[in-house]
Amino acid sequence: MILDDILAETRRTVARDKDRVPVADLERAARAAPAPRGFAAALRRKPIACIAEHKRRSPSAGWIRQGSDVAEVAVAYQRGGAAALSVLTDAPFFGGALEDLRRARAAVDLPVLRKDFIVDAYQIVEARAAGADAVLLIVAALADGDLRGLLGEAARWGLDALVEAHDADEIRRAVALGARVIGVNHRDLRSFHVDTTLAVRMRAEIPSDRVVVAESGIRTTDDVRKMREADIDAILVGEALMRAPDPGAALASLLETT
Repeated sequence: MILDDILAETRRTVARDKDRVPVADLERAARAAPAPRGFAAALRRKPIACIAEHKRRSPSAGWIRQGSDVAEVAVAYQRGGAAALSVLTDAPFFGGALEDLRRARAAVDLPVLRKDFIVDAYQIVEARAAGADAVLLIVAALADGDLRGLLGEAARWGLDALVEAHDADEIRRAVALGARVIGVNHRDLRSFHVDTTLAVRMRAEIPSDRVVVAESGIRTTDDVRKMREADIDAILVGEALMRAPDPGAALASLLETT
């Protein structure tokens, strides 16, 4: 399964990075980084907030926008009305890098999410050192003990965590472990099947005091309207925007009815 392949490669990458940059050095850089900008708070924007994503490629879609300049895209997204950014930093499968996150954050005033497959506390320190304001934690990729530990590590560094789930059981696990921002991914990371009704159907499983994010497959103003009417707090949109000639204009058009 592609998720298993990604996680195995991620663990190999983390092991290499630990040899290259000792955690003590990384922690010094993290302590020196600018203060987090408040990712979760930005998603309270009404009627609905958008996390606009920079993604060059994916295992399911192949190349989406090869060679894209992350700073240019970030500026366009801010102009188009994004509440926050998501930046893919996985290199082997998504064509990203931590340097993309650094450049995006330097280019705009928006909070930035490190979108990656976080399996080790080292990656959270790495994210903070690069200027991240939040990290993605995927329930399907983590045992409860690991997820609890990574949530604690994110909090230790002042980072918000977008905890991603795909079904009712994963949502219950995220809620029980205290996740404050819960993403419902319409794409099953094991089969890559997309069901854009999932977040709407799962909304009742999530307490009203949590921030709810609908992820993947959102392409039209009608999709956005359905999320808004279901009391979804935010949407995460990447591929539809990255394929557009002008990602910022595409975002503004997507949000124009909100």
